[in-house]
Order: sequence, then structure tokens, then C-alpha cells
Amino acid sequence: MFTFSTIVPWLVNLSTNSVYKSPLALFPKSQKMEKNSISSKAHCLVLPYPAQGHINPMIHFSKLLEHQGVRITLVTTRFYCKNLQKVPTSIALETISDGFDNGPPEGGNYKDYFERFWQVGPKTFAELIEKLGSSGNEVDCVIYDSHFPWALDVAKTHGIVGASYLTQHMAVNSIHYHVHLGKLQVPLTQDEISLPVLPNLKHEDMPSFFFPYEEDHPTMFGLLVGQFSNIDKADWVFCNTFYELDKEIVDWIIKIWPKFRTVGPNIPSMFLDDKYKDNHDYEISQFKSEECIEWLNDKPKGSVVYVSFGSLATFGEEQMEELACGLRECSGYFLWVVRASEETKLPKDFEKKTEKGLVVTWCYQLKVLAHEAIGCFVTHCGWNSTLETLCLGVPTIGIPYWSDQSTNAKIIADVWKIGIRAPFDEKKIVRREALKHCIWRMMESKEGKEIKNNVIQWKTLAIKAVLDNGSSLRNIIEFTQDLFHAKTLCP
Repeated sequence: MFTFSTIVPWLVNLSTNSVYKSPLALFPKSQKMEKNSISSKAHCLVLPYPAQGHINPMIHFSKLLEHQGVRITLVTTRFYCKNLQKVPTSIALETISDGFDNGPPEGGNYKDYFERFWQVGPKTFAELIEKLGSSGNEVDCVIYDSHFPWALDVAKTHGIVGASYLTQHMAVNSIHYHVHLGKLQVPLTQDEISLPVLPNLKHEDMPSFFFPYEEDHPTMFGLLVGQFSNIDKADWVFCNTFYELDKEIVDWIIKIWPKFRTVGPNIPSMFLDDKYKDNHDYEISQFKSEECIEWLNDKPKGSVVYVSFGSLATFGEEQMEELACGLRECSGYFLWVVRASEETKLPKDFEKKTEKGLVVTWCYQLKVLAHEAIGCFVTHCGWNSTLETLCLGVPTIGIPYWSDQSTNAKIIADVWKIGIRAPFDEKKIVRREALKHCIWRMMESKEGKEIKNNVIQWKTLAIKAVLDNGSSLRNIIEFTQDLFHAKTLCP
């Protein structure tokens, strides 16, 4: 079994199943500040991991809380804050240090980054809470990205409600939780993995950090398992999903965490019920959108294959060539997002703009998915993209890259039946013929029509979850009422 005692010292040590020792032992326990709040509203600090895929859903969740009367302060790192293009005007912004205020360590060294962050972050977060309290802006609750279990210790030290926000799908959370409990051993010794209320999983369905060939494997795996090291002490546990999508696993986990609640899908309401007219965008972005809508407007309904692999996937030149040739040779139109850093991997003779295809460096994905010209989505199966395509009723072709994406692809294809997973060869490359066949299956076959019908049914349930008396909205109201009740009881 792997041990992580030499990795970030506050992460889970898998060899003993122990949890990290809180770095808050470095400073004395504070008393809850006197009530001199500048507002009678409950005040929540929201602390996401400093990456767009983590900040975006937590921002939308924050907006839903605002509509229930909660005051929100977003907290991010000083360096990440410099790159934010805009923040919703109703949300206050504060910063803490990750130890790299002028930028992360060179070479993307996750071990060094997390080790320093886990030293500096808790201290500066505690100082922020003290500063806000001394100015009469007392904090009532900390909603923290589950990747930061130390934030719960900070909250508890200050007598504040602590709520964990899980940013991955519950199947993935369950897998990592079972490792934390010692019920799933690493490395994997069985060919097929069986866990409560999940489908049987093969190695190719497991999160990539289970395997030592993955770069930064020990550090990232320790981080993901470490989410659950103290989660049983959280006052609330939230997840960006909705009950109807994951009934069995939610019913199972709520027996373990009684205050577990689904609060999603956390995407802007204009793409769901359009209930809140001020909620038409994620608003937090490090990227400038490129206009694709005009190109799509000229295409027939359901005729375009949209291709995007998120902000982190970096395919090799061979895979990029196979994708390019497969799209060029397929019978329909395609819109492909290729980040500027990846463009050099395209074949030299590959045209970026033709009547048949358009290659851009970025686009506003939700608006693209909502366009009637889109027929299917070739995706890495990241959780945000998965929720977005489900909420907008677009079938998927999965080409997972790393982390949780293989597990999401398994659930997409075999449980929800809203897409298919592209086969890869012995080099783990999806060849052009395989991609072309997947596109044909999705766009032209009877199977594709059945998948489209399935995803439309899930879309209907996703919208229902956030409407009045919907499962997610009920959970949000329950949380805010509990928060207000606790606030009025405090002397």
C-alpha cells in the first residue's frame, strides 16, 4: 500500500488511515467575536480552490444563497485574484495567501505548492476572519471547497459553522471516501471494484490518480483522499448535483453524513429556469470568450459536433492529429475549442476555419451547448462540463483525460445513458475511425436518438430540482433558515 508520510504532511496518511494534524495548533483558540455586525444578514465566507472549474460553481451556489438573504464574501488567493476579470457586484472579495503571491512555483510542482499552501493558507484565513470580525463584519459560516479540509478547523476554532462543498460527482467522492476508510486498498489488487450503490468498476473506470503512471500521482491522490479526513466534523456537506440524478448514492451517504445535501446543478439560472434575471453568467473568468454564435447560426439544427476538452487536458501530437483527421473526415460540421497552447499540435495542413469546421481558442461553452445547431458534445467528461451538457440536453461522446473523468464517463454511458465512451487502442489513443464511428452513432443512428431522449428527460429533472419546491432549492432554503436561526440565538 502507498504511504504519503513524505508528501504534504497534513494530508491523509493512507498507510495508517490517520488524518492530518491541524496547523491551527500554531495559534491560540479565539472566542467568537461580539455581535457588532454591519448587517443583520447571515454572512458566509466562500472559499473555493483557486481554479476556474472550482470557483464557477461555488459562485453560482453563492448567488442562490444571496437570493435567500445571505451575504457572501468570496475568498481567493492573492495571485489568482489579480487575474480575475470580474466579480459579481453583490459579492465582496477578500484574499488570503497560498505562499506564492507572485505566482505558483515554476514547472507546476503540485507537491511544493500544496505543502506551502497548507502552511500559509490556514494562518492567513484565520487572520482574515479576525480582521472582518474586528471591523464589525462578523462571519457566521465558512463554505469551503472540500480540497481545503483545514478551512473547517479554522472555522471551528472561531466558533463558526463549517460547510464542505464537494466539487466532484458523488461516485468519485465515494471512491475516495472508501480509500480514506481503508476499505479500498491502493494499489488496486482486484480487476473489478465493487462499492455500495455504484456499478461495478474496472480499472479503466477508476480516477486516474489511483495509478502510479500518472504524473504527480502521490500528491494529487493524497489531496483527493484528504478531502474526507475531517468531513464528519462539518456542520453541512454540500455537493454540486441534484437528488433525482443520484438517488441511491445520496440515500446511502446521508446515513453517514446526516447533513449532506445536494444543491445543484450550480450553473447560471438563465440556462435552467431563468428565475433570477441577474444570474446570466458565471461572471468569474480568467478567459476571454471568442464569438462562435454567428458561425453556428448558419448551421442546421442538430448538425454540429462541439468538441472541447476543458482548460487542463494536454493531448500529444498523435492524439491531436487523430482527432483533427476524424473531425475533418466526418460527414457533419464541427466546432473545436483548442487552447492557444495546444494549437501547435494540430496538423500543419489543418484549416482552422472552413464552411465545415471552426477551430477557436475559447468560447462561452454554455451558450454554445444551448445553441440549437449543436447535435452532440465530444468532451473530457469533467464534472462541470458533464452537468452543463446534461442540463442543456446535449448527448456526449466521452474521451476522458485524467482525474475523475473516467469515472464520470462510466456513469454517463452505463448509468444515465446520456452518451457513449470512445474506444482507445493499446497506446490509449482514440483513433480517427473510432471517433468517426462514435459521431455517426450519436448523430445518425437509432441509438443516438434514444440517448437524446434520455438526456432530455434528465434535463427536465435538473430544471425541476431548482424550481420552487425542487429538491435542491428545498435544501438551500433549509440551510439558510438554519443559519438565520442560529444567528438570532447568538447573544
